[in-house]
Amino acid sequence: MAKEWNLGEKANSLKKEPEYAVLVSVITPTVGETVAHEYLDELEFLADTAGAVTIKRFTQRLQHPEHRTFVGSGKVIEIKQYLERHEEVTMVIFDDDLSGKQTNNLEEALKVKIVDRSSLILDIFANRAQTAQAKTQVDLAQMKYLMPRLRGLWTHLERQAGGIGTRGPGETQIETDRRIVQYRMKILEDRLKDIDRQNQTQRKTRSEQVRVALVGYTNVGKSTLLNLLSKADVLAENKLFATLDTTVRKVVFGTMPFLLSDTVGFIRKLPHHLVESFKSTLDEVRESDILLHVVDIAHPQFEDQIRTVQKTLLELGAADKPTLMVYNKIDLYRERYFDDLLTEQERTDIEAELRERLLANFGENVFISASTKEGIDQLRERMTRLIKETYVVRYPHQVKSW
Repeated sequence: MAKEWNLGEKANSLKKEPEYAVLVSVITPTVGETVAHEYLDELEFLADTAGAVTIKRFTQRLQHPEHRTFVGSGKVIEIKQYLERHEEVTMVIFDDDLSGKQTNNLEEALKVKIVDRSSLILDIFANRAQTAQAKTQVDLAQMKYLMPRLRGLWTHLERQAGGIGTRGPGETQIETDRRIVQYRMKILEDRLKDIDRQNQTQRKTRSEQVRVALVGYTNVGKSTLLNLLSKADVLAENKLFATLDTTVRKVVFGTMPFLLSDTVGFIRKLPHHLVESFKSTLDEVRESDILLHVVDIAHPQFEDQIRTVQKTLLELGAADKPTLMVYNKIDLYRERYFDDLLTEQERTDIEAELRERLLANFGENVFISASTKEGIDQLRERMTRLIKETYVVRYPHQVKSW
């Protein structure tokens, strides 16, 4: 069942009505079983954000993914038999990127829609994009995703056999489509350059104010914290990638002004072409003076999430900026991990040990709860000190007796 593409047009996103899906993951020697199941948990959250209900998971141990169908032929048969018994399932989501040929082979075998991790994330971005810049960035990322998959997705015009009359047409059509995609990418890249020039002009007008950027894994509470610190009204919900567009607010602590920005959240296995397309949005991070790295400390893999964000910041050239680690959701952490039998002193000691360990591993930190406002005064004090220090160094003529 060959996938049909409307080249140059925005890909159809998942329906708003719930779709039922199964998830598939491969456990390799480099990805253990525990990590694979953690990735599947995140994939299920992605599917939920896109509007799909997960009803089954499949995993398989392999030395490496199978080149034709990603999973082995026996696992394909097992999935097919499950789908035949559960006709409500219309989609199979794989926790890795698939080639065009793999997607085509799987659709032929399973007779349902095949979605890989990158296309799922792109779908969420397409649904979340609100501004012209975000929509253009998503369109460009979709074209970059499609480009290397054109050959694998074309089957009805492929050469089926050797001999006279069987050469040429398939490749000719593929080359035509490739030119269409390249042309579309060029238009989108030029459009982004124009938008970026406008953004640079806007940034120059606020060049003499300290800029603080909120960064972090997706769904850690950055937008909630922005709303709290700036009294703004930015969308904040328990979904992945709730915020795509950079939001900048002028904030004043006492009489000290600064600019606070919220940016798109990062995630493991974030498609490289998506990072490339969103680099103009992430200029706000690169050009900031201070980073507030917000972490969901209640998440079981919060340290892995920290490293994912640090790796992305390194790719963006922003890893050396002054950074304050903001461990959010401390109230939820206590709810999840503190036994009712613990005394107040024992709870205090556990938190103190946690702070010291995180200080040693990741640097200066503060524990807060953006929902209950716990620790916000301490966060304001730390931010005030860092911002004052930055004004002294960067804009000495701006320094006042705050």
